[in-house]
Amino acid sequence: MAAEIVNPRSDSTTDQDGGAEPLDSFDPAFALHRGGKMAVQATVPVRDKDDLSLAYTPGVARVCTAIAEQPELVNDYTWKSNVVAVVTDGTAVLGLGDIGPQASLPVMEGKAILFKQFGGVDAVPIALDCTDVDDIVETVVRLAPSFGGVNLEDISAPRCFEIERRLQERLDIPVFHDDQHGTAVVTLAALRNAARLSGREIGQLRAVISGAGAAGVAIAKMLVEAGIGDVAVTDRKGVVSADRDDLTPVKRELAGFTNKAGLTGSLENALAGADVFIGVSGGTVPEEAVASMAEGAFVFAMANPNPEVHPDVAHKYAAVVATGRSDFPNQINNVLAFPGIFAGALQVRATRITEGMKIAAAEALAAVVGDDLAADYVIPSPFDERVAPAVTAAVAAAARAEGVARR
Repeated sequence: MAAEIVNPRSDSTTDQDGGAEPLDSFDPAFALHRGGKMAVQATVPVRDKDDLSLAYTPGVARVCTAIAEQPELVNDYTWKSNVVAVVTDGTAVLGLGDIGPQASLPVMEGKAILFKQFGGVDAVPIALDCTDVDDIVETVVRLAPSFGGVNLEDISAPRCFEIERRLQERLDIPVFHDDQHGTAVVTLAALRNAARLSGREIGQLRAVISGAGAAGVAIAKMLVEAGIGDVAVTDRKGVVSADRDDLTPVKRELAGFTNKAGLTGSLENALAGADVFIGVSGGTVPEEAVASMAEGAFVFAMANPNPEVHPDVAHKYAAVVATGRSDFPNQINNVLAFPGIFAGALQVRATRITEGMKIAAAEALAAVVGDDLAADYVIPSPFDERVAPAVTAAVAAAARAEGVARR
């Protein structure tokens, strides 16, 4: 599949009410999206009957027969080994919430072209008209023979955790919920470099995460895996702690491996003396709470479009500031991670994406910054051409080291 952005166009068609200007006559976003953002493109010519006889019948029958006899040949003689299904149910799309499968398609198309642009990986948007966990799992399992990997996208928590787990158990191809793990990988990479800039190790830091949804849980797990000194996670009711009787199973598990300090109460209380704030929840953190953090703190306020702490406020108190926005330095952007992670996993035909592969991706991403490390440059740009190759190579090597590579 070739993903390409066609030239925006505006024509004189009217809308369903008649007479009105089309939306793309005044909004460039609509102009770019008219007709969709991607298309299927053949990789072989079909110019004459000889080409046709090889690309289709009768030549194709020989290939089908060989695959039937040796199923592993599907990876060599179809596109399977380099194509990812981008699957959503439209329940947690960007900051828009539950807008449904059809309205999610522009985002899924965008994800697919990012796979191609930044990782050289083909991807197919699949928006499912179901939200039941069993229905989603069964549908993806039945679609899986066509794909080398599955990228779960914009599926609301806590269902996303169970969907990913069950698909990983049933499929022998990588399944990766990018809202969780892509965010976590890039956050860890930026935090490693922020720590290096300040002359500290991650093990010396205490972090507070605002948000116990998909991203917050995954970031907490990855920081613990990477050796963070301590991390507490907060939700709307305050610190996720073992003494609370209102925790979901996911949050109960979270409480079991975070918050070694035994903090309770509000986010503001937890931030007092903290070294790191990581925001993946929206809302606004009071300035006085940011001011109460430790000297030389890091503020990663990643909610879009409005960070939990505006950079102008964060810079008054923090040594390093990052957001999820492209118009500020240090953008924590998932596109830095998922194209290379899938490219590396597909390259070695990995059966899954392990914690070790994700840690390797974060380390490779952090290393791209190298000696150019600065307070406004702890994470590279998505357009840095070194990023995807570095992540791809690191993930492929980690897959081999962990025994999940098939070649």
